[in-house]
Amino acid sequence: MSKSPILMWFRRDLRLGDHAALTAACGAGRPVIPVFIHDDHVDSLGAAPKMRLGLSVARVAKDLAEKDSRLILRKGPALEVLRDLIAETGAGAVYWSRLYDPDSKARDMAVKAALKEDGVTAESFSGHVLFEPWTVETKTGGFYKVFTPMWKSVRGNEVPDALPAPGAIPAPDSWPRSDALDDWQMAAPMRRGADILRDHCTVGEVAASHRLGAFIAHGVADYQTNRDLPAVDGTSRLSENLTYGEISPRSCWHAGWRALHDGKADAEVFLKELVWREFAYHLAFHTPRIVHDNWKEDWDAFPWNTAETPEVTAWKQGRTGIQFVDAAMREMYVTGTMHNRGRMIVASYLTKHLLSHWRIGMDWFADCLIDWDPCSNAMGWQWSAGSGPDATPYFRVFNPVTQLDKFDKDRTYVKKWLAEHYKKPSATALAYYDMIPLQWGMTPTDRYPDPVVAADVGRRRALAAYETRGF
Repeated sequence: MSKSPILMWFRRDLRLGDHAALTAACGAGRPVIPVFIHDDHVDSLGAAPKMRLGLSVARVAKDLAEKDSRLILRKGPALEVLRDLIAETGAGAVYWSRLYDPDSKARDMAVKAALKEDGVTAESFSGHVLFEPWTVETKTGGFYKVFTPMWKSVRGNEVPDALPAPGAIPAPDSWPRSDALDDWQMAAPMRRGADILRDHCTVGEVAASHRLGAFIAHGVADYQTNRDLPAVDGTSRLSENLTYGEISPRSCWHAGWRALHDGKADAEVFLKELVWREFAYHLAFHTPRIVHDNWKEDWDAFPWNTAETPEVTAWKQGRTGIQFVDAAMREMYVTGTMHNRGRMIVASYLTKHLLSHWRIGMDWFADCLIDWDPCSNAMGWQWSAGSGPDATPYFRVFNPVTQLDKFDKDRTYVKKWLAEHYKKPSATALAYYDMIPLQWGMTPTDRYPDPVVAADVGRRRALAAYETRGF
C-alpha cells in the first residue's frame, strides 16, 4: 500500500497554494488523484452559488492540468463515489480539508468512519479557518458566544505562514474516467441570467490573490470609512473567493498584518472581519442549530411571519418602495453579491419592518449569493433578526431612509441599481430586467412603488411586537 494512490478530495478548498491536504498528499511519495464529487451537498445549492462553484471547479481543473495532473469529476453520494474510485485505482488513502457546518461535518464523519472500516486511510486537514474551533476557549473553558472577547483572545495568536503550492503533483500510471463538467449543467438553474452573473465573478486562485493584493495596496488604508459606503469600492470582496477556498484565510490574515505593520491602521478592522467569519464557523461547530433554528431558543415563541406574503414577494423583487432596500436587493440579483451595509438594511427590513422569519431571507440569499456560506449567512441573518449570538439588540431597527441619507447622500448607489426614477437609467439598473424571471412582469418604465411598509410604521410595529412578547 506504500505506493498506492492517494485520492485528494477537493470540496471548498479549490486552490493549490496553502493547501495542507494537497501538500501532505504530494509529500507522501505516492501518486495523487485529485477528485471533485457532485454529491447531494452540491445538488442542494441555490442557483447562483451552484453556478459559481462550477466556475471554480473548472478553474482549479485547469490549474491542476498545468501541473500535469487532472481533476477527476464524479457524481453521486460521496462515500459511494470514493469507494468506486478506490476499487478502480487501488487507492489506499483519501485526504480532504475539514469543513465545519453541521451537514458537511456529518457527511465527513460518516465517510471517515466507513473508509477506516474498509481499511482505507482517511485523513482530514485544516485550511478553511484560521483557528480550529476546538482550539479557542474562554478562560473558564468552552467556546466564545460573544465576538469581542473572541477577537481579543485570538488577535495575538500565532498563525503559521501560508504553504507554497506543490512544485509537482505525482501522477498515477493511469487515470480513472472522469465526468465532463459541462454535462453537470451547473449554470442551468440561473437560466437567462447566467451570462450576466458570470461577468461579475472573479474566479480562481490567481484572481483571488490579485484581488487581495489590490485591496491591501489601495483599499485597506481607508477601509473603516469606505466599507460603509455602498457606492464606493471600499471592501475587499474576498468573501466570494474565501467561500470556495480559492484563497486561504491565512493568506488574508498575514496580508492584513503586514499592512497594519506598514502603518495602515484600518487593516485591523479587516482582520476583525476575518475573525467575524471565524466566529460564524466556531458557533456552527459548537452549536449546529444556528444554521437552521433560532440560536436563542426563547425566540422560538416569536410570531414570525413564515408565509410568502405580497410584502415578502416585494422584498425579494426589490419593489418595497424603500430605495436602499430595493437597490441592495437588485444589486444581489445582478451581481450575486451585496454590499455589507445593504445586507444589514435588507435583513433588518425583512425581519423587523415586515416581521418575517429570518429563514425566508437566509434561504433567498442562499439562492442568489455567489459568496453564500452556510455559517456566515446563518449568523448574519440571526444577528440582524435578534435571535442569534452577539446579536443586534431587538430594539435596534435600522431606519432604511436615514441610513440612505447617511451612507449614500447623493444617491449614487441608488442610481446604479434603480431604473424607475431616471429618464436614462444606468446599464447596471437595466441589467436587472435581463436577469429576472419574465413572469415577474417588471419593466424599467414601471412607476416606482409606494412603501409596502413605511420606515416609521415598521419600527413602531416591530417594537410593539417585541414588547407584547416580553422581549
